Amino acid sequence: MWKGALFQLSSTDEPKENIEIINKMINSAAAKNIDFIALPETANCISNCKTHQEKVLQVEEEDITLASLIKAAKNKSLNILVGSLALKHNKSRNKLINRSFFIDSSGQILAKYDKLHMFDANVSESEIYSESSRFAAGTKAKVVSTAIGKFGLTICYDIRFPHLYRDLSKRGAQILTVPSAFTVPTGKAHWEILLRARAIENGAFVIAPAQTGTHKFSSGGDRKTYGHSMAVDPWGTVLVNASSNVNSLSYFSCDLSKVETVRSKLPSLTHDCKYSYE
Repeated sequence: MWKGALFQLSSTDEPKENIEIINKMINSAAAKNIDFIALPETANCISNCKTHQEKVLQVEEEDITLASLIKAAKNKSLNILVGSLALKHNKSRNKLINRSFFIDSSGQILAKYDKLHMFDANVSESEIYSESSRFAAGTKAKVVSTAIGKFGLTICYDIRFPHLYRDLSKRGAQILTVPSAFTVPTGKAHWEILLRARAIENGAFVIAPAQTGTHKFSSGGDRKTYGHSMAVDPWGTVLVNASSNVNSLSYFSCDLSKVETVRSKLPSLTHDCKYSYE
């Protein structure tokens, strides 16, 4: 059994400000002798302005948030899920990347995952999103073997595509990660239901650190996110629900024997799904 912490952030559009908050939270979490921390989606920067993103974001190799987290993982002997970072694209000047990282306790990046499904949605007449206009979609799913288990990496809007999670589980994933920045309307309606469904369908832990609160932008305007970071066990039991608390830590324990117990009771959970149609 290992212990983890969910970081529920209210990130700004200034990466340096966010790093300071994250580092303070890492120090607090490390004092609890935990093994793993999970950050939400776009932990380094949430912005509504392409010009501002061009100014403050970097390519992966130069990103100050990633460098800081690699250092923290090594110094504190922590496994860190960097939920995702908004990064400049090495190959496309017109697009950004929404990329998740798994860093082990030696500071080594074990895996990277680029968000597959872009959040293009008309939540309401006044709340319209077109992630694909700014971000390049990923092309490959990812399962990573670590010292604390096999993780299937996903990001936010991916949660609405159950076949992805079934495939990750078939490939051995015991823990499914869903770092997010969910909108308030969709969060209220769907967040917990979707997370628990993915856990139950696959007999897996689901770890979902989230952005929360009102994110005010230096270029004007704001965005609201739902919060309610959650950890769910393979039977669908909610271990953590962080409510809407800003820049907060929530702790949970992960006993991977629960995965084997549930899957042995329901062996069809990781079988192929093939049907014939007339």
